[in-house]
Amino acid sequence: MENLFNQEILTDNGIPVFGYKANVRDSDQRVLGVVSDRYQVVQNGEAFAFTDELLGEGVRYETAGSLQDGKRTFILARLPERFIIAGDEIEPYFVIMNSHDGSCSIKAAMTPVRVVCQNTLNMALHTARAWMTKHTSNIMGRIDDARMTLQFAEKYMAEMGKSVDELIHKKLPDKKVMEYMSEFFPVTEDMRTAQKKNNIILLNDMKARYFDAPDLQGTGKNGYRFVNAVSDFATHAEPIRKTKNYRENLFLKTAEGNPLIDKAYQMAMSV
Repeated sequence: MENLFNQEILTDNGIPVFGYKANVRDSDQRVLGVVSDRYQVVQNGEAFAFTDELLGEGVRYETAGSLQDGKRTFILARLPERFIIAGDEIEPYFVIMNSHDGSCSIKAAMTPVRVVCQNTLNMALHTARAWMTKHTSNIMGRIDDARMTLQFAEKYMAEMGKSVDELIHKKLPDKKVMEYMSEFFPVTEDMRTAQKKNNIILLNDMKARYFDAPDLQGTGKNGYRFVNAVSDFATHAEPIRKTKNYRENLFLKTAEGNPLIDKAYQMAMSV
């Protein structure tokens, strides 16, 4: 497994830069980030070590990898228990993420998935969906606290069950659904032709996922159906223009909480 080390940053004149250092990958000497001198490197093996203890609790690793050329790394694990929420089978996953560029903390984040259609129902609930800690000198002591991940997951899933029940009772007329969807992709006369065309395409896509999706036909016209439709769009819809890093960015959004899903949840709850 690749490791990193801190390297002093020098000016062109060979003078050390005060207060900052570089995180360098030992395999190719590539600089992955410039960080403050308080930042302590946490090797990937250290950041993910606590998850090994969870294997005895029935947790199973699904995949692991790196993003942004190694600047961020992750492990995806599936928790042993499946939950039945509103008649849907939900599988709770969590993602452990580490970073080497100073952009984010070490994080364990919930990513519950609706089995029937693989929609990620990662909603911002009253119960936090992520455990985080900074890269500082006492990092290993804090990582020990992450053994509470299973308890944290159970609390999140219990809160999710309550929230879904509330969403089911939030009745949404078709007019209100279209009003909400138009907030995501407004179409106005002052827009450029290309932008208007793109928004119409995306709006029609989201609309079809609400009105036509086979798995939602028996759900009723309510907030839960609306959040599911937006979640399906957020995690499965093809973008108008697919960038080079599209898949990586989608994964990060899915794992950390997609703003489209959060907005849909808030919209539905406000009825």
